[in-house]
Amino acid sequence: MAILSPLTSDRYVPDSGYAWWRLAVATLFSTISGVGMWSFVVSLTAVQNDFGVTRAEASLPFTLVMFGFAFGSVIMGRIADRYGIAVSLALGTIATGIGYVLAGSAPTLIVFALAHLLLGLGTSAGFGPLVAEMTHWFLRRRGIAVGICASGNYFAGTLWPQIIEHFVASDGWRPTHVSIGIFCLVTLLPLIALMRGRPAASHAAAGATHADPSTLGLSPRALQILLAVAGVGCCVAMSMPQVHLVAYCGDLGYGVARGAEMLSYMMAFGIISRIGSGFIADRVGGLRTLLLGSLLQGVALLLYTLFNGLTSLYVISALFGLFQGGIVPSYAIIVREYFSPKEAGTRLGVILMATLFGMALGGWLSGLIFDLTGSYRTAFVNGIGWNVLNMAIVVWLIARSRQSGRPATAAA
Repeated sequence: MAILSPLTSDRYVPDSGYAWWRLAVATLFSTISGVGMWSFVVSLTAVQNDFGVTRAEASLPFTLVMFGFAFGSVIMGRIADRYGIAVSLALGTIATGIGYVLAGSAPTLIVFALAHLLLGLGTSAGFGPLVAEMTHWFLRRRGIAVGICASGNYFAGTLWPQIIEHFVASDGWRPTHVSIGIFCLVTLLPLIALMRGRPAASHAAAGATHADPSTLGLSPRALQILLAVAGVGCCVAMSMPQVHLVAYCGDLGYGVARGAEMLSYMMAFGIISRIGSGFIADRVGGLRTLLLGSLLQGVALLLYTLFNGLTSLYVISALFGLFQGGIVPSYAIIVREYFSPKEAGTRLGVILMATLFGMALGGWLSGLIFDLTGSYRTAFVNGIGWNVLNMAIVVWLIARSRQSGRPATAAA
């Protein structure tokens, strides 16, 4: 009897026990590597004081993290498509390790900021490519698998800030950054070994069921562009509470600590949303799940314009997290429903890049609107407008799928 190896056989059957084990490893990897998105937020004040710069200058590293994450989503996704997820994860881990060690020993703010470009690149490997990878291993439970894997980023946002705050206060930000880099190398490299291998060709073909964009009367490029524009719209809307909620609470006189608590609740409920949306996507498909999330996100934004009491803001922020958490993972489901699995990493990477640009644009627009009007009310209305753009695109795509006689889901 032949001995089964990790690179052969029935371990690669979709929805198998091995697929769930692989999902668990991927989620753990995403949670650890996701530190790159949150470490600077906690250490901002300490870094500013150390370098003796303004708050605006000290914020440059976060901007470069976002740029690195945005472009890394495409680069790492393409590498994963061509060479396998293990290669993408290895490159991302090395970039993260070097980035943190470089940041911790940076002599100037410029060097520190450039190190965060590496951190954004490294962190990107642990999100988009991993989410796309999970779509290859599940058919009946693809939605829930994507939701669980995508939650790694939110788990990181829940756990890492508290850990980093403790060590920055006790040991300083420089030793903390170097230690994080070493910790990531020590923990992530062994996990990559567990992610080696690809589905056997026969299994990959069996799991490759997808609709062609032509069933919507669109070319692959046209559908890609529409989804990218939709991603910008939903994330401009999403960025208003996520970026400005703490400042909004400060302006209302509740204090930034209250705003930080609301943001934590938003992230925690986002985890529930990401997993719950996976159950929904398995039943109604990616497009309808995206539409539901976008509609509910718009409702939450409307509530922000109607109520600004302390208790109300806690409730609305929790609802916002519960409503919006499943939006971004829905794009991964749509990509697997309408594009070849061989292109999943690259296609999803482009859409994620668009969503990150939307977050950056939305954060800036909301600040500009506040400067012009002296209030965040108009900024919330602006978010609703961009959210309507997202909904309009998704509704149009669903209508096209109905006209073609094919349901808005192609999942097996």
